[in-house]
Amino acid sequence: MIIIKSDFEIKKMQEAGALLGEVFDLLAKDIKPGVTTAALDKLAEKYLHQRGCVPSFKGYGDFPGSICASVNECLIHGIPSKKKVLKEGDIISIDMGNIYHGYQGDAARTFAVGNISPEAQRLIECTEKCFYEAFKVAKPGVHLSDLSYQISRVAAEYGYTTTKEYGGHGIGREMHEDPFIYNYGTPGHGPLLRKGMCIAVEPMIHQGAEDITQLDDGWGVVSSDGKLTCHYENTIYIDDEGAKITTIDKNVKGHILNVER
Repeated sequence: MIIIKSDFEIKKMQEAGALLGEVFDLLAKDIKPGVTTAALDKLAEKYLHQRGCVPSFKGYGDFPGSICASVNECLIHGIPSKKKVLKEGDIISIDMGNIYHGYQGDAARTFAVGNISPEAQRLIECTEKCFYEAFKVAKPGVHLSDLSYQISRVAAEYGYTTTKEYGGHGIGREMHEDPFIYNYGTPGHGPLLRKGMCIAVEPMIHQGAEDITQLDDGWGVVSSDGKLTCHYENTIYIDDEGAKITTIDKNVKGHILNVER
């Protein structure tokens, strides 16, 4: 069942999203060679608590961290670790969520660690473009699969593949609500977007083949061919004019200036 949010609920989700955006801006300063993913997790958790938020990932299905820290070939659900030390040229996807006054924020960014290869930078740019092309078509009356199609279309134009097993989702008081949002598909299928719908759209892109492997820790998901992966996500809501992003940081602000609505 898709839950339509009231204006009051949308406002609460905007507040949660703004606070989550602050954490990304904070973490961006510390993502550099020599830093462990455990240190980033500790920093995020401390800041969320200071801002009156509950880290929604920690304890969710017994997940041990406040963030998912996924490096290079790790697509999603990387467990923060003192043993995982970032090095020059890595890319790291940080996925995290928060609860503020009962409402959720959920977003992901992929960051460069120091100087990265042109190929890695191109993958990051593609993944972000996948989201914003989907975002541009999100408005009342549009089919959900129209967003999915935009994600797969952009990825294919770059010569990349999309994850088939994982995707976006509805969000509100719960982290995961209906509907599920595929990262591939054809236009004109699935539910119609309506004013008050809140969804997390999250392209997950592979530099190589789409095949994935579950790590022995039961959480981490990596590309089976060992090639780079990338993840980008924002929580959005549908209004009369189109869609708005709740999880706003400097990255989003930079993109919105260039997004034609």
